[in-house]
Amino acid sequence: MMGETACRKFSKSGATVNFASNGKQKLEQGENPSCAFCRRNEDCPEKYGEKKTYNGITLHYYCLIMSSGLYQRGEENEGIYGFLAADIKKEIKRASRIRCRVCRKCGASIGCAVAKCPRSYHFPCGVEKQCIFQFTGEFASYCWDHRPQQKVPAIWSGSTYTCAICLESIDPNPSYEVLKSPCCKNTWFHRQCVQYQSLSAGMFFFKCTICNNKDEFQKEMLRMGIHVPEKDASWELEENAFQELLQRYQRCDARRCLCKNGREYVEPDSKWDIVLCKYCGSSGTHLACSFLAICMENWECPDCRHIVYKSGRPELYTVLQKRTPQHPEKPQHDVPTPVLKDKLRKRLNKKRKSPKRKLADNQGSRHSPSKCCKLSSEARKECKNCQIFTSKSHTDILKDLRSQIKLNVISRISVDRTNVWEGALREMRRKTFSPSSTICIQFSNDARKSQVAIDLGNPCYEFFCLLMHHLANSLLFEGSATSKNMTLNSRALRCDWYYEAGRMIAISLVHGGPSPNFFSRTLFSCLAYGPEVTEPNMGDVSHVDVTRKIKKIQESSTLEELKLAVKENTDYLSVAGCLRSVWSLDDKEMLLKDMLTFHVISRVRSPFERFREGLKVLGVLENIQKYPEVFAELLCYKPVKLTAETFEKLFSINFSPNGSNRRIAESRVFDFWRDYLADMEDGTTEAAFEDILTFVTGTNIIPAICFLPDPSIKFLHSDGIIQYRFPTAQTCLNCLKLPMSKTYEEFKGCMDFAICNTPGLK
Repeated sequence: MMGETACRKFSKSGATVNFASNGKQKLEQGENPSCAFCRRNEDCPEKYGEKKTYNGITLHYYCLIMSSGLYQRGEENEGIYGFLAADIKKEIKRASRIRCRVCRKCGASIGCAVAKCPRSYHFPCGVEKQCIFQFTGEFASYCWDHRPQQKVPAIWSGSTYTCAICLESIDPNPSYEVLKSPCCKNTWFHRQCVQYQSLSAGMFFFKCTICNNKDEFQKEMLRMGIHVPEKDASWELEENAFQELLQRYQRCDARRCLCKNGREYVEPDSKWDIVLCKYCGSSGTHLACSFLAICMENWECPDCRHIVYKSGRPELYTVLQKRTPQHPEKPQHDVPTPVLKDKLRKRLNKKRKSPKRKLADNQGSRHSPSKCCKLSSEARKECKNCQIFTSKSHTDILKDLRSQIKLNVISRISVDRTNVWEGALREMRRKTFSPSSTICIQFSNDARKSQVAIDLGNPCYEFFCLLMHHLANSLLFEGSATSKNMTLNSRALRCDWYYEAGRMIAISLVHGGPSPNFFSRTLFSCLAYGPEVTEPNMGDVSHVDVTRKIKKIQESSTLEELKLAVKENTDYLSVAGCLRSVWSLDDKEMLLKDMLTFHVISRVRSPFERFREGLKVLGVLENIQKYPEVFAELLCYKPVKLTAETFEKLFSINFSPNGSNRRIAESRVFDFWRDYLADMEDGTTEAAFEDILTFVTGTNIIPAICFLPDPSIKFLHSDGIIQYRFPTAQTCLNCLKLPMSKTYEEFKGCMDFAICNTPGLK
């Protein structure tokens, strides 16, 4: 077989870069002689091969190797690529007597490989006439009547396809200019695109752009006349092409870099030393910027932490990775590169065997589920020091965010309880309103005009409760009461309500209001990890007609039923960009996935982007992405059962001094209170735990940031004139005052009567 190792190398643009020549080979300068075979002087390496002159003979490379009567009888360094000068002259003489069937000129050195076909032609003429030249085996050529054809199944007329390389539209009919991939269904290429790719990639990197199949793809392309040179890829030949992989990453990628000298400043063995991600090594942070201990080296970037968590393989955290060098004097050949991050991602996705891990599996753990949910007690202690923020509760995180609020700056909001949404929009869009200011709420329809509270529970908490209730039932979201996704509403998009909704939720969380608790897992995954890695399910589709269409395809048990279902829903699939031919039942899963992704994610991308932009207020979105497992408990529905133990921990007790008569009576009443909570847990009281919360604080749930101020219990002692039989409460102070009953039956009756007969509770 003829060697091709001396071929000229091509850059990405196809321009000539270098040419291997020996001492006998001389390239004429300043002239443009014509090829001895085709009689043309064009110098187009991509089309005719390299043009070369040797011993006064000028030839195109492709004209030389495709000549029917020429054989390689020399070594690679003899003649022209092993073709001896004497043999070349004999072939030129033979071809001079043969006339080309295309241009009718002499010099046709190439003949059709079919024995009974008498056609001969020049190489450029054969290219113009769409002949096939096989650059492999015996280097056969076939005329326009006998060229090999690709056999493919019939294509549905409604299908639209694009070239897998240039992405331009393509007619899915096999022809000389259009080639079908042998390894991928519904994958087509322009011949010219494939040829340019092969010249750039070379034999070692030329493969299918869709599935990366190499052997089958190369074999078919060579059969169809694609020249695949035996050379390295053009990008491998660039000078210092991989030099950056030998450099150690030195930059702080924390959201807020605290170093005054900049993100690239490094001071070893101090808080300004940069530690790299122990998995990828392509992200770094100052120790101080991520609140890490000076001796800490086990740090992982959010990207790798997300990959491992989403893979459902948290045990990978217990495996020691090769440590990234922390100082420049250490060997740099061990430095992980961005390529390793891609390999890690592929390895985890390849090894994943279980369905997508649910966040709810780890809601009981205060540690990061991606690190600690399956570790032993000893490993948990070591893991706790890995990253300080992983052990934070949602209360601690929100309290840190609350530190942004300026107590000396007040934003006053006056709203109507019956129309809280429009009032909130009007007030929060004012130029004087600041999300970081202290919020003062006054309800304009309140009979007590003086009832104004500055972030002490009511009416601020009531305002945010009404606001979250409106959003949960608004046209901005759709789905069940506990699992809602974004909707596409043109009016809401035009009025920018999605942005305002995100901003209001962020403000509510930071200012001590309730959390939404109605986000679907899919919507939360889009916020925390990005829409690109989120996979919706059938439960996310609330539209009845769309659900029917998807179920019609999902329930197809045969290929005929699947094709019929696709045909019936052609209009919708076309709008969704999912219209395609189906060749087997295996295509059903991908089709369903694309339909769900379009309806739940792609269709509402614009509203989602505005909603996400609103959540950036006060740094809420940043913390959602930093602590996804923590915020999943706040934004998604999680039924919380209140217990007697919860209430005992929730309320602080204000006793009188020890030894006093009052203290003895208070201790007795406190015992009544504990017995009352125990009976309530058993269901033997008229009031419920939610009723007590509403009676004391004005809300029936415990807010995400906890109550401000903390709920407390005081005692109603008689002053000799007024006898207190029933409990009272100060909702602005979250204070419950218990009556000084003498028996438990009296205490229980008074508590049930007061709580159950308070307006607004029943």
